[in-house]
Formats: sequence, C-alpha cells, structure tokens
Amino acid sequence: MKFFRSSKPKSAKRKRVTPTLTAPSRRDSARSSVPRRSRKSKAGRGERRRSPTMRVVFWSMTFVMWGVIGLIGIAGYMVYALPGQDIFTIPKRTEGIVLLADNGEVLAESGMFLGDDVRLRDLPSYVPQAVLAIEDRRFRQHFGVDLVALARAMYSNFKAGRVVQGGSTLTQQLAKNLFLKPERTLHRKLQEAILALWIEHKFSKDEILQLYLNRVYYGAGAYGVEAASKAYFSKSARQLTLAEAASMAALLKAPSRLNPKSNPKGSRKRSLLVLNSMVKEGYITSAEAKRAVNRPADVKAVDYIPATQYIVDWVEELVPEYTGSKAAGLIVQTSIDPRLQAVAERSLRRRLVNQGAKLNATQGAMVVMNPTGEIVAMVGGKSYIKSQFNRAVSAKRQPGSAFKPFVYLSAIDMGFGPNSVVEDERFCIDRWCPENYNKKYFGQVTLKSALARSINTVAVRLAVEAGPALVVSNAKRMGIKSKLEALPSIALGTSEVSLLELVGAYAPFANGGLGVFPNVIKRIISTDGRILYERKGQGPGKVLDPAELGTMNHMLEAVVSSGTGKRARLEGREVGGKTGTTQSYKDAWFIGYTAQYVAGVWVGNDNSKPTKRVTGGSLPAQIWKDVMVAAHANLPAVPLPGEPPSSDNDLLGDSWPIDDFFQSAGRAEETITTFFRDIFGNRRQEQGGFTEPRVRTRQRNNGVQDDNR
Repeated sequence: MKFFRSSKPKSAKRKRVTPTLTAPSRRDSARSSVPRRSRKSKAGRGERRRSPTMRVVFWSMTFVMWGVIGLIGIAGYMVYALPGQDIFTIPKRTEGIVLLADNGEVLAESGMFLGDDVRLRDLPSYVPQAVLAIEDRRFRQHFGVDLVALARAMYSNFKAGRVVQGGSTLTQQLAKNLFLKPERTLHRKLQEAILALWIEHKFSKDEILQLYLNRVYYGAGAYGVEAASKAYFSKSARQLTLAEAASMAALLKAPSRLNPKSNPKGSRKRSLLVLNSMVKEGYITSAEAKRAVNRPADVKAVDYIPATQYIVDWVEELVPEYTGSKAAGLIVQTSIDPRLQAVAERSLRRRLVNQGAKLNATQGAMVVMNPTGEIVAMVGGKSYIKSQFNRAVSAKRQPGSAFKPFVYLSAIDMGFGPNSVVEDERFCIDRWCPENYNKKYFGQVTLKSALARSINTVAVRLAVEAGPALVVSNAKRMGIKSKLEALPSIALGTSEVSLLELVGAYAPFANGGLGVFPNVIKRIISTDGRILYERKGQGPGKVLDPAELGTMNHMLEAVVSSGTGKRARLEGREVGGKTGTTQSYKDAWFIGYTAQYVAGVWVGNDNSKPTKRVTGGSLPAQIWKDVMVAAHANLPAVPLPGEPPSSDNDLLGDSWPIDDFFQSAGRAEETITTFFRDIFGNRRQEQGGFTEPRVRTRQRNNGVQDDNR
C-alpha cells in the first residue's frame, strides 16, 4: 500500500525507492492528520481518554443523581397535593354528643369520642397479635413500607393475572384511614407511602398499633376495637377471648363481606386462618389455637338497639337550632327518665311481638311527657336496627276520634255542656254520610255520653254547628302544628298529625290549662364546660279557661271510666283520655293523662295496610296502661285539675226543638240537610261563614270509624 506520491508529473522518470518505514498504525494515521502544534497543546492540557469502566461509573452516577432529583420532585408534588392544611398532624377523632338523662345518667353516645380509645397495654396480648399475624407480619421490622411484602405481592399478582394480594403495611393502612380517601390509584398509593414514612418517624411501633386499633373500621358502623367489641360481643375489648379476637381480626380484610352476623360461615373460615397465622408467628401455641377452635366466638344476629337511639337522632337534629352549629363535642342533658324509657320500650316491643302478629299490627310508637311538656320517654318504632324512622316525631297519620276533644272544646265555646242533648242518627252532608262504629245509632245522647262512646255523627254535628274553622283554631291553640283542613270531616280526624304534637295538645288538660312546647333538651354544655343553652320558660301560657278545663276533664274522664278507653283505667286515680281508630282500622291511638303524666300510643303499619280490627281502646290502651302503672308507682293520687261543671247550659236541649225534629216519623234524608241549612246555616251567615256544609269529593266516603269497644 502506497502512502506517499511524487508531486512531479508522471512523464518524469525517476527511480523508485522502496521506503524503509514500516506501515503506520491506524492511530498514527489519525494523528498524522492533525497539525503537530494542535496535538501538543491538547496534550498539554492533560486530556486523557476515559476507560470503559470509568464511563460506566460516570453515567451510573449521573442516572442516580437525576433519579434522586426526580424522586424528590415527585415526593414534593405528592406532599403538596396531599389534602388538608395540617396533613402532618394526627386528626382528632370526630366528637359526637353524649346524652344524659334527667338524673345525670349517661343514656347514649353518638359519634366517636377520645374517651372511647382503648390503650394497648389494657388489651389481652392476643388482640393486637391477631391483627399483626393476619395483616402485617413484618410490622416490627419494616420502616413503614415493606419492600419484601411489595415484591411478594407483585409476584403473586403477576402469577395469578389479577390482584390477589396487597403489599400495604399496617402503617400505610393507618395513613389511608387518617388522611386519605379510599381510592385505588397510583397517586394515592404514593401519598400513602410518604405519610407512612412520616408516621414511622413520628411514633413508636406500639403507638402506631394503638392508633390503628382505635381508628380502623370493623363494620356494623363500628370504628375502633372497643366499639366493635361492644357491637359484636356486647363486651369491652379488654374482655375478648382468643376466639373473639381472631374473629375481630378476620373482619379487617372485608368488614361487610366477613361480618360474623351476616356471614358466620365466611367469618369462621377467616378466623381459622388468623389462628393458624398466630401459631406460625409464635404468638400462641397449637394447643391454645385448638381450644379457641373448639370454643368459637359466639356472635348472635341482633335485631334490637335501644330505642334511646331514636332520641339521639332527634336531638342531633334539634341541637343546631339551639346552638347554631353542628351537634358535635357536646354534652346534652335531656328530660328522659331512664326507668320509664326502659318500661316504654319493653311494653311496646312485647305487645307488638306477642299480639301484633296476630292482629297484623307491625309498628307502634309512644311518647310520655310530664304536664309541662318535658318528654320523659319516647319510642319511635318496634326495632331501631330494622327501621330508624321515628314514628313518634316524623310520621303524620290521621288521628281519627283522638281529635274529637278539640271538637267538643269548640262546642263548649258555643255554650254547650256535658248534659246537652243531641240526636245520634244517620244523616248526610251532600253525599258524605258519616257512620258510627258497626253502623249503630243511639238516638238522644248527652255530649258526655257521645264523647265517651266516641259517636261520630254527634262529633260532625257539633263541628258543623261550631264551624270547622273554630275547631281548627282550637286545635292550633292547644298545640297542633300540622296543617288542618277546615271541613266538616275534621271532626273525625281526617287531617294528619304527629303523635308528638297530639300528646302535647292534650297536656293543657293535665296541667291546669297551660299550653306547652314539647321538649326534650334541658341543657347543652360544650366539652370544655361552657353552657351553650339552658331551657327557660314553659310554653305559650294559658290556653284554657277554668270552665273549659273543668268541663273537658269531666267528659274525658268518662271516656276512661265508662267509655271506649276502659282498658286504660288506673285503680284509684283520675284518668282522662281519648281513643282513636281510623277507616279500615289502619291507625289505632290512645292519648291519655293524669295530673302527673301525659302519654300517647300509636299502633298500625308503615304501609297503611289495615290491621285486624285493632282499635284505640285495645292494644294502644294496654301499652299505655303498662307504662302508666310503672310511672305512677309510689306517687300519690292527684285529681285532675278543674272543677266539674255544677250546671249545664243545654242549648241543644232547650233552645231548639231538636228532640221533636229527630223523632218525626218518615222524615227523608234531605230534610236533615234542610235542617242544617235552615237552623245552622242562618247562624253561619251572621258569622260570615258558609250557609251549607260541604265536603271535598275525596273525603265524601272517608267515614272514619268509631272505636266503640
């Protein structure tokens, strides 16, 4: 190979000279193309060619450095994106309310309180060990994130082709419960890991475990091991057996699916796995596990929660009206009497279970208050766990004949008395014909007898004479708040009311004629001791004058002593009250009172299906008596307030020839309508009312039945 050529033309002949130099190497050839001075200057700066090993080290360090910068950036963003301003502060438990009875006894707690926390050292050792054995075996070794568990989970999931195992540590679960939403995203998992590292740095392992046990959700609405232990086993977590502890730990994977109440088979299978894991980890021996298997956790499906929970729910709704803020972190003293509350719950439930099934009466409610309007007992339904709807407060039903006292009060305002006579006979207003119980009629009766027998025709006649508007007005002044329609049918209780307001409207008969505002809250105190509310005053003042009070109590006492409410009689005590039964026996009521207590009972069905002839004088009166016997134990007999009327102003008997009119033979139906128009209609014209009573079409056949039995 020739490396040099002559610069002279080819024509010039010269002798070839074979060079003595050896062929230069490729390196020399490359160097020969660079000027000598340039090569010397670069060499002077000490440039050296890097070796392959140095090149690998250089790029590795560069990659690590940028990786660290990237991780710091990602971590910074994740921290910035964390929810809340005080993210690195363990949030306090959401405080609820404590309900105290009138005597200071704790009735119920709603929400979660710091006082509910249980300390790790107070628990049997196997309670936390059961959790660690099944949830995080390497809890004592990892630093918040378990890389070994993550790798194992990734391998298992890859092998199965789906997610079958999780790698989250107990600390990560705590971080999620305390700070994050339950989202299954990579973004949330990274935040969870960062928070887990912070928790591990901030707290000891025992503190983390204690936090976890007190905050984790165990199903059935129970947060924390103490609340869950009470919910499932009716005992403190300090008293759990090994089998019960295993059952509790088994819940954590899927609280709803592995609930021992709804899925005992699945719960037991998972509990056996927990016990085996505890043996494997050395927490218990095989013999101890075997004994636990032979004595499994006894979890019973409970369909009963104390009816005080109805009161708790109602109080939570009321508190913002008194304090202007959410019901949290408060101590609320109520007027509830724990003894009577227990009696009311027991009686209502027992009667409905024993007699309700035969009579197709599945639900009931009761309110007991003292004459000032303070509620001492309330039951909103047969079973709170099956239905949280408070029928005592929220349900609106037709009261039937239990509304009649307001009609008779209106008649008294018109000048009638207990011995005023009116004819009980079939009649119609347009095409609406009110009927009595079993369609029986008694002819001439006094007002006192008509109310005691709960005669419908008499009540309608009185309502028409006094005017439906006056009846509505009297019901309102006594305490009814619901909308009432001023129609003749109002006499039979066709406008819906709640049990609470109806009982409150009877209270003036018991307390001497004073209106009341039904109430249950006496005092509201913050957890730091500040009094936020204290009840003062009793109600709207005088709503009945002495004559009205004495006359009404005289007649309403006859309802219980000799009328439809005889089953509510209390030996040796004066009792007033009224039964009520609506069309087709859909609703049955008894509202009764003494000078010391006022109470009301409703029985029926939520879907308004008819009962099997349940009247207000039967099951409701029996429940009422059960509770009132207990309420009046050791109390002196006190007469009802008001003097009975000394003489009666018999307007119906003396002023109009009503006896002759109704005894005339062969009088047609339209004659009765003419009678109302000629006699009652003229008076209505003078008072600016209507001249002929009319009933809306939808109410024409709404003949509310009398509970005359």
